[in-house]
Amino acid sequence: MARLYRSTFTIMGKKYEKTSTKSQREADKKADQHKRDLEDGKIGISKQMRVSAWAYEWLDTYKKPRVGEKCYKEHKRHIDKMIIPQIGGLRLCEVTDIHLQKMLNEKAGYSFSDAKYLRDTIRAIFIKAKESRLITHNPAEFLTMPATTKGTHRSITDHEREHFLKVAETHPAGLMFKTMLYCGLRTGEATALSFKDIDVDAHMLNIVAAMESGTDKLKAPKTAAGVRKVPIPDCIYHELIAHRGAPFQPVFTQETTGNRHTETSRAKAWRSFKKAMDDSMGAVWDKRPAKDGKMRLTKVLSVVAPDLVPYCLRHTYCTDLQTNGVPLKVASYLMGHANISVTANIYTHVTDGAISDAAALIDVTFGVTSSENVANIA
Repeated sequence: MARLYRSTFTIMGKKYEKTSTKSQREADKKADQHKRDLEDGKIGISKQMRVSAWAYEWLDTYKKPRVGEKCYKEHKRHIDKMIIPQIGGLRLCEVTDIHLQKMLNEKAGYSFSDAKYLRDTIRAIFIKAKESRLITHNPAEFLTMPATTKGTHRSITDHEREHFLKVAETHPAGLMFKTMLYCGLRTGEATALSFKDIDVDAHMLNIVAAMESGTDKLKAPKTAAGVRKVPIPDCIYHELIAHRGAPFQPVFTQETTGNRHTETSRAKAWRSFKKAMDDSMGAVWDKRPAKDGKMRLTKVLSVVAPDLVPYCLRHTYCTDLQTNGVPLKVASYLMGHANISVTANIYTHVTDGAISDAAALIDVTFGVTSSENVANIA
């Protein structure tokens, strides 16, 4: 039987052992290397851990089992791209609030949501490190958000609506986007629709599933409020019925494959749709020399708004409900909002038409009414 050589050492009161069947020297070498790795925080859960090791430990232990795939990827992206390159080599106990604030400050000028995700990731990593007694002080406790841009959701304009509806008549994804506009669907809800979800007799859509953001998986809506019935307006009802297929077939499919849209194909469809809107609204093209030397048509002036995104259709649906006097509580149900305050925030948006109506009423109130304004009020 081969002889077993042993080498032991102790760190922070814990005894470690390494063995070798070759020689004592080999066992000592293994023990020395393991001791250095522990002291450098490269392995094991200890107060000497490097930020890089703890960040991934936190991600896989505390986040991966509890969050969706998109959320996991967002945390990992910030760890990979920001946290590891800047402080990954530091021990947890060496990190100061200055390190973290400087890193967060690099998000100045970026979107509020992107900066907030980084801040929240940093905070969660160090909160859990303190709870695990790996650090005595949390350096992320008082981080201050840098100046960021905060996008505002908006409705489409009358001019955009005109060209949207024009393009939707011929574009392959036109019916999908019109359904989002006229039924207030989230992109994931529209993607998940099957023909069984269309109640032909009641003129209703049964919203019971959604494609999870960041994945191509179908699941129940994020909240119980997302499960709802939405009226199908006459302007798209007959088009949806004419389009009808087998119960479990998807309502909206990829043009080339006939399969249900993925998140990628749906985004591609929107880019194509928006490009067609741009052309309809007057984008300017000109012949310019390409890389191969040939003259090719190149868009030299785009007129479609950069902030025109699919969510604008859903926002428009909500403001249309407000304009037509739908009660807030009913609108909240139709939107699938878990909190009525979310709907109320949209209902507080003032439309140009509402401002014009108010101007007419003000003229009446102060006795400077024109005959035209009186006619409008009547």
